[in-house]
Amino acid sequence: MEIWINPDCSKCRSALSLLDAEGARYTVRRYLETPPTAEELVDVLRRLRLEPWDITRTGEPVAAELGMDAWARDETVRARWIEALAAHPVLIQRPIITADDGSAVVGRTPESVRSVLP
Repeated sequence: MEIWINPDCSKCRSALSLLDAEGARYTVRRYLETPPTAEELVDVLRRLRLEPWDITRTGEPVAAELGMDAWARDETVRARWIEALAAHPVLIQRPIITADDGSAVVGRTPESVRSVLP
């Protein structure tokens, strides 16, 4: 299991605490320091069963700079969204947990974190 975190994020710290309390084995990826590639994002989105705009933090200043609120949200511009997330990882919702069974969740609630525990 891998968890993508921003250590300054309270939801990330809560998810880590819950994983530790449950004795889960995981690796931490500080995704702002080691950003995912576009290919990794495509894989995570497939595992999440979400689209890139579903995991985009549109309230971030860089989203406003890019004008993302005006971007279409359909297959014709999906690659543009993914490239923006890869280029600006601060836009990625957190924490994202990828489980060993191939599933993944955005672990913003205790329930979602528990859902990927073996």
